[in-house]
Amino acid sequence: MRGYRGPVAWQKALDLADRVYDATETWPASERYGLCSQVRRSAASVPSNIAEGQGRESLGDFARFLGIAYGSLCELETHLALAERRKFLDRKKLEDLNTDSDEVARLIRGLLKNVRSRAAVRESEPAYDASANQDNDDETV
Repeated sequence: MRGYRGPVAWQKALDLADRVYDATETWPASERYGLCSQVRRSAASVPSNIAEGQGRESLGDFARFLGIAYGSLCELETHLALAERRKFLDRKKLEDLNTDSDEVARLIRGLLKNVRSRAAVRESEPAYDASANQDNDDETV
């Protein structure tokens, strides 16, 4: 199954989550179940929601999960800003992670725009009428 692994947005989001896990390794043990856990969950949520949306049956569902992924990315950035304020993360590391996050955000927005336009095209197409393609048995040859 390759589908959800295909989008570059998923790949970059997974890379970001991996870097976030690395960055939180040195955080205080007292934050293991606090901010550290929140940061890791929001980071993992981004590629997870992209994958789940890709695996859904409809483009509308995919778009909804991309929106959730984008929200999780915003949550991650907020947690990272707090971590920097609390001195768990230095300014350079925050800037690096924010640069990566900005790239993922751009990719999600681009993918979302594409999915929404594809969904709009599908909605504007006329419904398939099976009866229009059936032979009429009442006609004589």
